Amino acid sequence: MSGADKISIGQMGETLACQYLVRQGYRIILRNYRTKLGEIDIIAEEQGTLVFVEVKARRGHKCGHPFEAVTSAKCRQISKAALLYLAENGREGQAARFDVVAISFAGGAVPVIELVKNAFDLSYGV
Repeated sequence: MSGADKISIGQMGETLACQYLVRQGYRIILRNYRTKLGEIDIIAEEQGTLVFVEVKARRGHKCGHPFEAVTSAKCRQISKAALLYLAENGREGQAARFDVVAISFAGGAVPVIELVKNAFDLSYGV
C-alpha cells in the first residue's frame, strides 16, 4: 500500500469516526491536533467529559485488528499531546478520557466501526 493510500484510508477513517461519534452524542471540538509531542486525531466532548480519540482504520486484518496498533508507546505519545492541549486551553481540571475508534474496510461495502470508551489511562514515561 502506498503512502497516499494510507493517508486516504486514514482521512476517510477519521471522517467516518467523526460522523459516528456525533451520532453517539459527542461534540467534535478539533481534528488533527498536532504538536511536537504528538498528534491527537479527534478531540471531542461527551456529557461534559473531554475525550481524546485515536482512530485506527485498516483495509483488512492481515496486519492485525486496528486496536492492536494502539501500542503503549502510542498511548504515551497521545497522553503527552493531551496534557499539552489541556495546559494550552486552561482545562487542566476538566474530566478527560481516551477513546479509540477502530474502522475496518475489510470484505464489504459497509465499514465496521467499533468504539472503546476509556480505552487506556494517561501514560507517562519515556
